[in-house]
Amino acid sequence: MTDFLLTLISTALINNVVLQWPLGVDPLLQVTDERRQVHALGFATTCLMLLSGVLGYTAYHWLLAPLGLSALYLFVFLPLSVLLIQPLLTQLARALPSWPFNGLWPLLLGNAGVLGLSLLGMQSDKGLAWQVALSLGAGLGFWLVLGLFSDLRQRTLNHDVPLPFRGLPIDLISAGLIAVAFLGFNGLIKT
Repeated sequence: MTDFLLTLISTALINNVVLQWPLGVDPLLQVTDERRQVHALGFATTCLMLLSGVLGYTAYHWLLAPLGLSALYLFVFLPLSVLLIQPLLTQLARALPSWPFNGLWPLLLGNAGVLGLSLLGMQSDKGLAWQVALSLGAGLGFWLVLGLFSDLRQRTLNHDVPLPFRGLPIDLISAGLIAVAFLGFNGLIKT
């Protein structure tokens, strides 16, 4: 249980998918500033990372590796993560009808963090519980960074930003500052 919690916290804060490994940056820069859509994207990405990470781990370690087909991992992981998006969004829209899940399909499709988690699970054989903690922590870390970045973007829109820094430059500078802030969590958990 302790390893599960340490992996969850470490993946969410220290080894963040967006800030430490530059995976999933595209949805971060394309999401609108509506708070409900930010949280809908964060929740949908967390669910997709959890499903894709666990199914990718089980497909690799329980199907591909025993059959000697481990070289075909990308032919399994990529369609798996793409085919999960539409059913997941449909089920989330049924379960939470007030959340705006429509229009999130391209943002989830372009998130490289989903495929990256399956690849990380393939590389290490630490068990299914570790993969669940890694996937859930990565999704929650993505949601945290998405919320922080949305708040920071809202603050830069309301203030006078010099003309050369408006738009994408201030967004990238903001993402860099958030990454530097998250570097302060290094050394928090020693394994």
